[in-house]
Amino acid sequence: MSDMTLTELKFIVAVAHERNFRRAAEKCFVTQPALSLAIKKLEEELNVVIFERSRTDVSMTEIGIKIVEQATKVLQEAAQLKQIAELGKNQLIGPLKLGMIHSVGPYLLPEIIPILRKIAPDMPLEVEENLTANLETQLRGGVIDVAIIALPFDVPGLQYRALYDEDFDVVVPSNHHWANRKHIKPAELSNEKVLLLNAGHCFSNQVTQACPELARKGEVLQGNSLETIRYMVASNLGISVLPCSATAARYHNPLIQVIPFSAPVPTRRIAIAWRKSYMRMEAVEKIVEAIQAVHADFMHLL
Repeated sequence: MSDMTLTELKFIVAVAHERNFRRAAEKCFVTQPALSLAIKKLEEELNVVIFERSRTDVSMTEIGIKIVEQATKVLQEAAQLKQIAELGKNQLIGPLKLGMIHSVGPYLLPEIIPILRKIAPDMPLEVEENLTANLETQLRGGVIDVAIIALPFDVPGLQYRALYDEDFDVVVPSNHHWANRKHIKPAELSNEKVLLLNAGHCFSNQVTQACPELARKGEVLQGNSLETIRYMVASNLGISVLPCSATAARYHNPLIQVIPFSAPVPTRRIAIAWRKSYMRMEAVEKIVEAIQAVHADFMHLL
């Protein structure tokens, strides 16, 4: 009987996460046959079935769930071994795996990358954009090192630090009957056709919390990214709410009018999260330092 390898454990965790052999193989940078073969070998070695495979879906068996949980722990411990070894070296050398929610990544990255190139030139960012729930799993499993998320975010074993607050704006087509308005009250949105991100995106939840009438009686259409929603508004499909980072001058579009909310303005709080056991705290500090150095209009630093 051969010893199982960390690579095989990485494979089963990837399949459990992706629920798809092809996507898991892509994430692990191997071919699908190589990944399938390695998992089959591991299943034979352990004499159990970890995954139930059908043409449309991959699901875990009961024993598979336990094996994947244990594999995740083993990989975390192995990653920690590496981190302990690296501690003697410079913590700012080597890539940092940074997770970001979809409604932050495209708008914050252009601001912080030039700063990080100066203050941590040997620490390139490997960026993973995802939903909060997936980033939480990846952070716990050591797939990513650090995550930028919106609060609330209370997860055992993870720590976070609030960074800044960000206001929301209303965006309407330039020929909309609100186009010349100075302010909009959140309650008014429920009479309009409102475009929001798909369920699962925390930004949608924050908008519906700020405008509770929306959830009750509003007509809500969904899009996959804030940029897609912006263009749906430009094409006159409806109105939307965007974080101020997405309405900055660089995103100006003559087909869209940006209107602030009247006070109290709906906001969200953005934070940085990491594992309590994470060793490269200097790297976390550099991300915080870069964000604090941005001084963009959309940020109310804490």
